[in-house]
Amino acid sequence: MLREQVLDKTLNFLEQRGLATLSLETVAERVDVPLNELRRFWPDAEALLYDSLRYHGEQIDIWRRQLMLDESLSAPQKLLARYKVLDEQVRQQRYPGCLFIAACTFFPDSDMPIHQLAQQQKLASYDYTLSLLQEMGSDDAEMVAQQMELILEGCLSRLLVKRQLNDVEVARRLAEDVLNVARCREHGALS
Repeated sequence: MLREQVLDKTLNFLEQRGLATLSLETVAERVDVPLNELRRFWPDAEALLYDSLRYHGEQIDIWRRQLMLDESLSAPQKLLARYKVLDEQVRQQRYPGCLFIAACTFFPDSDMPIHQLAQQQKLASYDYTLSLLQEMGSDDAEMVAQQMELILEGCLSRLLVKRQLNDVEVARRLAEDVLNVARCREHGALS
């Protein structure tokens, strides 16, 4: 049993069925691993969920770092790249990022480790957006970053419920509009 395989299949299961359906028994069946072997690494479903979300967050962090280092893309292209990836993933019935939104709802107590992990991921997304907006010299970068993150979180929340690919395109276009308005404001076109 490879840890990453179990975590990948667990993430896929969670994206399809939701956090409330997670049990070690279900995962053992899906990954074809004896339950007692899973329990050696994850004593309960909450431990597996935490580890799965942490692993997912690491994957997203790696993607962000690679994108930040990609000199062939401009800062606006890097900001909008998340929608391209999200589009590709939704087409494969994957919903990256949605689980962090669900985790904050499912574990509303801010002292819970799973809630904290989800909050860390949301903060990392905000920091990514803010740093690119600052690189662009955006006027009121903090406010624009909050707007961009609200669009993304709204998209992820809708994907949790509706699972409609069109929502990704609507969110991308709205984020693009916010960027364009911020650029116009920055250059005095809206004064």
